[in-house]
Amino acid sequence: MTDFELHPRLAADTAFVADWTLCRVLLMNDARYPWLILVPRRAAAAEIFDLGPEDREMLIAEIALASERLKHVSRSAKINVGALGNLVPQLHIHIVARNPGDAAWPGPVWGVGAPQPYAAGAIETLVREIVKTF
Repeated sequence: MTDFELHPRLAADTAFVADWTLCRVLLMNDARYPWLILVPRRAAAAEIFDLGPEDREMLIAEIALASERLKHVSRSAKINVGALGNLVPQLHIHIVARNPGDAAWPGPVWGVGAPQPYAAGAIETLVREIVKTF
């Protein structure tokens, strides 16, 4: 865990929310969708199978917790969970709150339009609201 470094693209595109037992929890700076990213704090992990059995179990638990809390905060119709890693090789899990009529509904969010950063102060407010639910 001491060798963990967050990929620069993830660092540039997100705000820090919390460090959990396994994962760093981040909020994507895209106001179109409430969107958390979980990054297991394990050096060189690119795939879920790169994690040991205990870490895989913890990852599933943290995905479930983040999904539940994001749904509560966002009041969304659906939570999408995905691990793509095509542009950022570091293992990370996207947890995206979706609603009918959002910018990409009903398709995937990737590659649809340009991200719309949160207004000044709004991302900090949302982070505080998310942290309160944990």
